[in-house]
Amino acid sequence: MTDRDERKTRIHRLIGDFNKKGIEVGEDTRFAQDLEWDSLTVMDFVAAVEDEFDIIITMNRAAEIETVGTLIDAVGELEGQA
Repeated sequence: MTDRDERKTRIHRLIGDFNKKGIEVGEDTRFAQDLEWDSLTVMDFVAAVEDEFDIIITMNRAAEIETVGTLIDAVGELEGQA
């Protein structure tokens, strides 16, 4: 399993905690549009990702992350493992 695969697994687990509608999640899944998360849910999710990976995601960076795939890659960059 690659580092990216491990990040993907961990992020999918975190998404599951917030995916109240049980929407199928893939790399192209968009947080606001597809999962229908409001800004508070997004902020709570970002905090959960930060805690899980021991990283800080700035507000500007968070605003650029629209899909699950971009989040997986961003976490890798922030961990220095991209």
